[in-house]
Amino acid sequence: MASPTTGHAGRREWIGLAVLSIPALLASLELTVTHLALPAIGRALAANSAELLWIVDVYAFLLAGSLITMGTLGDRIGRRRLLLIGAAAYGVASVFAAYAPSAGALIAVRALLGISGATLMPSVLSLTVAMFRDPRQRTVAVGIVIASVSGGTAIGPLVGGWLLERFWWGSVFLLGVPVMALLLALGPILLPERRDAGAGRLDPISAALSLAAVLPAVYGLKQIAADGPGWLPVLSVTVGLLLAVVFLRRQRALRHPLIDLRLFANRAFSTAVATLALGIFVLWGFNYAFAQYLQLVRGLSPLEAGLWTAPSAIGVIVGSMLASRIVRWIAPGPVIAAGLALAAVGFVVVAAQAGLTAGTSALALLVTGAIIVSAGLGPMMALATDMVVGTAPPEQAGAASAISSTAPQLGGALGIAVLGSAITAVYQSEMSRAVVAGLPSEAVSAARESLGGAVTASHVLPDLPGDMLLSAAREAFTTGFQLSAVVSAATVAGMAVTVAVMLRHGRVGAKPTAR
Repeated sequence: MASPTTGHAGRREWIGLAVLSIPALLASLELTVTHLALPAIGRALAANSAELLWIVDVYAFLLAGSLITMGTLGDRIGRRRLLLIGAAAYGVASVFAAYAPSAGALIAVRALLGISGATLMPSVLSLTVAMFRDPRQRTVAVGIVIASVSGGTAIGPLVGGWLLERFWWGSVFLLGVPVMALLLALGPILLPERRDAGAGRLDPISAALSLAAVLPAVYGLKQIAADGPGWLPVLSVTVGLLLAVVFLRRQRALRHPLIDLRLFANRAFSTAVATLALGIFVLWGFNYAFAQYLQLVRGLSPLEAGLWTAPSAIGVIVGSMLASRIVRWIAPGPVIAAGLALAAVGFVVVAAQAGLTAGTSALALLVTGAIIVSAGLGPMMALATDMVVGTAPPEQAGAASAISSTAPQLGGALGIAVLGSAITAVYQSEMSRAVVAGLPSEAVSAARESLGGAVTASHVLPDLPGDMLLSAAREAFTTGFQLSAVVSAATVAGMAVTVAVMLRHGRVGAKPTAR
């Protein structure tokens, strides 16, 4: 038991943290295995490309749009209660997803999974803060939660590939059932209940505005990443930003807002939120481009690409766990800054190695750069999250946890859109100058549009011209990929300097907060 005088957590709390780590791991594992299952889903349900895209995206849209509401709801009804309700809903929806009879039905169930999934991370983080009142123990506990999320990314390709080779596509969705059943069985025993008795009623207009602001923004960013800037995605992002302004103005006027904007007056809180958003901006943008590079430039299968990217997730685990130990002697700000500087070095290695396409050794060096990137960003993910939840008042732990989950979602979507669009722009510029004399105009047009189009076109052309076209396309994409790595290096280097200045003094939560 935790000591009532020192606030130190005991064996019960650490066992409870192990229980909380399970849904944290599932949150990232589920998305990974869904990507792997898409080809099998398309064949079994006769889903077209738009339906396959929505099967993935509707989950991300509803998850990102519901996080703030769910985090604040936990402050009002109880964070353990919300977690268990969400776990039950997630488990039931997982069964329906596994046996969905059509693509439309699966899309609808994935939407429910996104809403129920939005209850998980805010509840997990806020309960972690409730159980670990000692700042040093809390930092370690938050690091374990972040490591669990990264662990799901690492084992997702392995578990998903194994299931898909032996069972039907729906088996990947059933992973959530035993996980949530275990959480429902152990949660009431090991997890405390915490709520804010003076929070007031949940404002439904604010909840609707938060969803209405995030959904079009994320949709527009994803469309820009997929197809480049266009009037519809730009309009969607603009509408999302305008609704966000309306949402923020309403929060200022309410006595019991969904988000207390005064939290951002705390420099540690606001700096940590911005660091999380920008850190995930470069990480998701890099992962998006790296996956395409491995499959379309290196010619690896999705499973092989997943295995080569798994070590990067391990880098996050190692970085986040080491950081939670280092801050026993060094303040979090310098540790985050050092990690960001290390990530900048990793991006430079990636940029240097991406152009070397010959042999496994060159690929191993490229993956080494990716591991350095993830190991450098791991401390940022763990310590910035700890800063967000640690600097907020105890009664607002759910709302703060929701902010720490929403900022990376929005930053990541923006990173994919911006860095993905930059790569596309470089690719199309390079391909517009490529020598394509004598080739069919349709093949040339497809190749100049995207690397995927070039791969498809090369399959229907004679060997020599097809190989020449594909080689030019791969070189053009690699140029764009290298540029995005250089931009990412400059971004995280600038973040390192900013964090070092803004967070050069003090520790978060120097004294345990009484509850």
